[in-house]
Amino acid sequence: MFPPPGPRAPAPPPATPATHVRTTAPALATAYDAAGAALEAHRLTGTRAKVYLVLDRSASMRPYYKDGSAQALAEQTLALAAQLDPEATVKVVFFSTELDGTGELTLTDHENKIDTLHASLGRMGRTSYHAAVAEVLALHDAAGPGSDTPALVVFQTDGAPDAKTPATQALTEAAKSHPSVFFSFVAFGAPENKAFDYLRKLKAPNTAHFLAGESPLELTDKELYEAVLASWRP
Repeated sequence: MFPPPGPRAPAPPPATPATHVRTTAPALATAYDAAGAALEAHRLTGTRAKVYLVLDRSASMRPYYKDGSAQALAEQTLALAAQLDPEATVKVVFFSTELDGTGELTLTDHENKIDTLHASLGRMGRTSYHAAVAEVLALHDAAGPGSDTPALVVFQTDGAPDAKTPATQALTEAAKSHPSVFFSFVAFGAPENKAFDYLRKLKAPNTAHFLAGESPLELTDKELYEAVLASWRP
């Protein structure tokens, strides 16, 4: 006869204790719990990784900043980072025709932060994915200890890149130079939009995409995290 199974090993703890999140950023507690549940569902509990957020500032994005969709996604991304990163910090990259600017979200400094940063960055432009990819990799290298550190990039956009070849080249090269950096695209807008054909056809091994729809504010935390984490296997 086989011996009875031993006690199950306890699940690894989140990077940031729940008590700290509830004390420091109580508004994020629900999303933090949802992120933990999604990580468990994908067998990623205990994973440690840096988390980055890329936000599109092309002119067509104006309604999504105005209605709070960009800020809401940032807060959801920060809550996920609290599960994955002991520093519970999200570096934010804004792009349009080129790199527009960067910022940082923390548990003590996130309320209305995206709106404030966005307002300081001036004119909105076009959609140059490659500029954002380059900046994320530069930030990741600067964070150390190197390109082997797992990273999850929540890359929000509402359209295809204006320059498709540079975008594809940037993502393809990133897969080679930074194989542990994963780009999870979150597309705001009508799922049937032909602009998203680029993401549908993208074959880079370090990418996945989620069509979040025209009203991303209506997505639950669970829906977002399940989609963002679906293909990430650090």
